Amino acid sequence: MLSRTADHLFWMARYTERAENTARMLDVHVQTALLPQSVDDAEQGWRAVLGISELLYGYNQKYDKLTQKDVIDFMVRDPNNPSSIASCLRQARENARAVRGALTTEAWEIQNATWIKMQSYLQTNALEQNPSDFFEWVKHRSHLSRGVTIGTMLEDEAFHFIRLGTFLERADNTARIIDVKFHGTKEAQSQKLNGQSQSQSQAARDEAGQLDFYYWAAILRSVSGFEIYRKVYRDVITPERVAELLILRADMPRSLLACMGNVISNLHHVRNDVSADTERFAGKLHADLKFARIEEILEAGLHDTLTEFLERIFELGNRISRDFLVPLAA
Repeated sequence: MLSRTADHLFWMARYTERAENTARMLDVHVQTALLPQSVDDAEQGWRAVLGISELLYGYNQKYDKLTQKDVIDFMVRDPNNPSSIASCLRQARENARAVRGALTTEAWEIQNATWIKMQSYLQTNALEQNPSDFFEWVKHRSHLSRGVTIGTMLEDEAFHFIRLGTFLERADNTARIIDVKFHGTKEAQSQKLNGQSQSQSQAARDEAGQLDFYYWAAILRSVSGFEIYRKVYRDVITPERVAELLILRADMPRSLLACMGNVISNLHHVRNDVSADTERFAGKLHADLKFARIEEILEAGLHDTLTEFLERIFELGNRISRDFLVPLAA
């Protein structure tokens, strides 16, 4: 397959997955914003949303204050934000249009119809009236795109480059969600307890405990993991088990281990004469997850582990681009 064609298919899938992931993050924060919390906590939550996608600098360049309305507008509508939902769906459609011959009619029509409907959405106040409905629509369109791809396309190289882009993007996003949420939560709790008396600290712990279920349940729902958690653990939701589910469970579709397993499989189907080192690099990352234990990860430091994973997944993306997506130098 021509590297240009592979590149368009790969990035079509990544932009579609990124739009869905952004919708999931925004939706869960709209829901958690309804829980009792201080103004500072609410602002920190929306700041974390921007931090997950590395958009805080871009937001601060445009806005003087941090508000829920402006964050949603920046991450949904803003055409100058390359990671906004509108920008992602536009880029997904443009990449699909460039390689219509490699897609089935149904796969192309999903991308095209999604972008057309998106424009009509943005011309109304539907997003302001019911943001959760809009985010559900974005997720549904991403599901349709994946379903049509699996259900109508020949499982050739085009198919595997699409799947490769999907799982690479998903692994990156899941790691960011886990890192920011766990790191931010512990930091916020520590700040609340500092400077308080023993009785006040105990009261703060009791209040935090009452909100933990709703908070972590919302995080699980952001990765479609709430029902899976209940089925696997059948017990109270704890941060440690959430981390284990989202990192090490091979049967959890959005876990890091599951994503890397799919990356390995699709890399195998598109391998070429120069990709052996990239497959080996991906295999080591997959093996590190496969044979890890959550106790070891927590002892080593969850933040450090996830930071290293994000660095390695970024390097893997660069290697894939070098081996498959960018024309090799003569």
